[in-house]
Parts: sequence; structure tokens; C-alpha cells
Amino acid sequence: MTGTLYLIPVALGDTVWAEFLPQRTRDIACTITYFVVENAKTTRAELKRMAHPRPLRELAIEQLPEKPDGQQIEHLLAPLQAGHDLGLMSEAGCPGVADPGALLVQRAHELGIRVVPLVGPSSILLALMAAGLNGQQFAFHGYLPAREPERSARIGELEKESQRFNQTQVFIETPYRNEALFEALLKTCKPNTRLCVASNLTLADEQIATRRIAQWRTATSPSLHHRPTVFLLNAG
Repeated sequence: MTGTLYLIPVALGDTVWAEFLPQRTRDIACTITYFVVENAKTTRAELKRMAHPRPLRELAIEQLPEKPDGQQIEHLLAPLQAGHDLGLMSEAGCPGVADPGALLVQRAHELGIRVVPLVGPSSILLALMAAGLNGQQFAFHGYLPAREPERSARIGELEKESQRFNQTQVFIETPYRNEALFEALLKTCKPNTRLCVASNLTLADEQIATRRIAQWRTATSPSLHHRPTVFLLNAG
């Protein structure tokens, strides 16, 4: 009999587990001794914060490669095949969403392994909830091109799609490039397009604001440097 693959959300920043995780998620995580994770250091800190009853050195924590091949995935799933439950944890937020863990989940389904997503924070969903933009039609695009002119060209494409379908476009950036992306959005988008900037979600210094591009151009720029941020635009 195979074990169960539990998808365990991780805090979006330095906060106590009770502020972002239901008790059930914490309870299940604390019964698991095998983990596949995006970042081993982050996971150890998270399990310590949850007060996992086992010493961290006794837990089997394997780090997931950014682009795992088939052999690596089979190795990582081996505890499940041996009957042990396995926890999958991202560096922040929900595993499998904008996260290489999706490949592990895909293979688990192919092998007939039970997959259980646990409740916890997702910056993408929280930003969409708070943006006041269309939550019926939306698309997440991950990272946009880092260089110009490709970045501005992609922004233009997303704005046209948004206008045509009234679709909210959601994307993220490496925190140190947030300001460059924000400036590109202000230069590229039409004045009436709405842009939401959601930073440090769930943390004490969380900032969320939705304005039209014309308003953003005359407002004080938000503090985005090295702050995890979700960008959402709608031109519908």
C-alpha cells in the first residue's frame, strides 16, 4: 500500500504558523517524516516554527531540483512507494503553483498515489481576492521576460488579451526586478488600464493598491525593492 502525498503550504514570510495555517494542516505536517522541498533551509525553519515533534535531524528532507528528470522524480517518490506519507513544500506559498513540485504531483497521479492539498496561503489567490479586478476570468503567467524590449512587448500582449476578454492578467517578478517591471507597466499600458500591486502579503507591512495607470503615473511609487510582489492588470 502506498503512502499519501500531502501538499503543505508555507508561510509567505516570517510569521507564526497559527496566523496563516489551519490547525489540521499543522497537525498533518507534524505526523510526516519524509519531505520533498524547494528549499531545505526554509523548510527546516518552517517545521521548527510548527513545533514538529521529531528532531529536525531525524527528518528525511530532500531538495527538489529546479528541473527534475524522470529518474530524480522516481527517487523522490520512493518513500510513497514504500508506504510512507510524504510532504511536498514550496519555498513560500502553495506547492505545485508556480513551483517545480507540479512535476512530482503529476507523476504521483500517474502512479495512482493519493494526493491531498492542505489549506494555506497563496500569494496569487490572495492578490486576486484583494485586487477588485475580474475574478471570473483570469490567467497566471508566472514571470515575464526580464529584458527589454521583450518585457514591454509581452506586457502589450497581455493588455490586449485582457481588453479583448476582460481577463485579469496575473504575474510575478524576482523581487530585485520589481521596480523595473513596475516602470515598464507604467510606460507600456494605456491610461485607463487598472493595475494592482500586492506586496508582502500576510505580513505586517503588507501593501495592496489598485489604480488606473494614469493614476499610478502621478502617485508616489510603491516600495517594491526586495519585497515579494504580485502584479495584476485588467484593461476590460
